Amino acid sequence: QGQLVESGGGVVQPGGSLRLSCVASRFAVDYYRVGWFRQAPGKEREGVSCVSSRDRNTYYADSVKGRFFISKDIAKNTLYLQMNSLTSEDTAVYYCAASASMDPSPRCGSKEYNIWGQGTQVTVSS
Repeated sequence: QGQLVESGGGVVQPGGSLRLSCVASRFAVDYYRVGWFRQAPGKEREGVSCVSSRDRNTYYADSVKGRFFISKDIAKNTLYLQMNSLTSEDTAVYYCAASASMDPSPRCGSKEYNIWGQGTQVTVSS
């Protein structure tokens, strides 16, 4: 049904910053639970940051707290992930995702989302 398209990935130096964008189509991002996930080679997909509909509650993984920040531009129907102080452990394919759930909890398990972007590669390397 809905569609998500990520952009903004690339290669960045350790300690650098990057902002990922995710444009939603055929649904309103502010009325869905939305989030960012990542998957490194040989590892399970993990929730990085998720927010419930209408920004009622926000979740951040412990590994990114204080460094990553999720936000929206409602007028552009776009979700963002600002990533700061990047390390090699942040290297992964990053995906945005959405769910129609109206639950106020910002659940951030990948099995709870049914609309997915195709992913954008983030590589942190010197």
